[in-house]
Amino acid sequence: MNRPHPPAEPADHTDVGAYALGVLDAADAARFEEHLAGCDRCAAELDGLLGLAPMLAGLADDGTGAPPSEATLAPTPSRRVLSGLLGEVAATRRRGRRRRLALVAAAAALIVGGPLATLAVTGGEPRPPRQTASPAEQMYDSGGRKHTAVDPVTKVTAGVTMTDRPWGTSVALRLGNVKGPLSCSLIAVGKDGERQTVTTWAVPYDGYGIKGGTTKWSRQPLYTNGGAALHRADIDRFEIRTLNGERLAAVDV
Repeated sequence: MNRPHPPAEPADHTDVGAYALGVLDAADAARFEEHLAGCDRCAAELDGLLGLAPMLAGLADDGTGAPPSEATLAPTPSRRVLSGLLGEVAATRRRGRRRRLALVAAAAALIVGGPLATLAVTGGEPRPPRQTASPAEQMYDSGGRKHTAVDPVTKVTAGVTMTDRPWGTSVALRLGNVKGPLSCSLIAVGKDGERQTVTTWAVPYDGYGIKGGTTKWSRQPLYTNGGAALHRADIDRFEIRTLNGERLAAVDV
């Protein structure tokens, strides 16, 4: 005598789709609801699948020529169970959002208050920002022989370095103890007397390279650079002059 088999137990995590479409019988649906009560994974999946029923209702056909109603395909969980499950899903998502916002806020604090945050973590003193030398200063410092002079009248100090180039000579200038306002030029003077302007610049009122200057910039020398079509071996000296012709310094090379 064949005994009737009891209804199959719902398989964990696998009956979400069947439950969402309402194809589980009453006993299986009840068992699955009990499973849902303790399974966040299935509850979250169910929340995402609830929108499938209306779409499938519009595509399915039961052979009568008319699509089945949405109620036919919609899930039929009890109102109490569904309300509780969706509430849990919403609470879980809210907790996740709060955690993400906390992480974003912490990251923003580190970005905006980077130096202070680093100080708090390391317990050290903040380091002053390192000033990067200008290209002209780097060129002067890395150049070879430096030709320098102090004008006996103006007391302006000047130094030049030269580098041979296929087109002529590149020149870097270091200038100090000069006050403005002035507009100046560096002039290369050839051994044959030819004169070529290497570069021009302006000196502000506070000047450059002034010992005891009132501002940080006035205490620093001026570095500038340029080029002359004369070859290095053909240059006799450099002159620093104002644009109206007044000589500030000369450097023999």
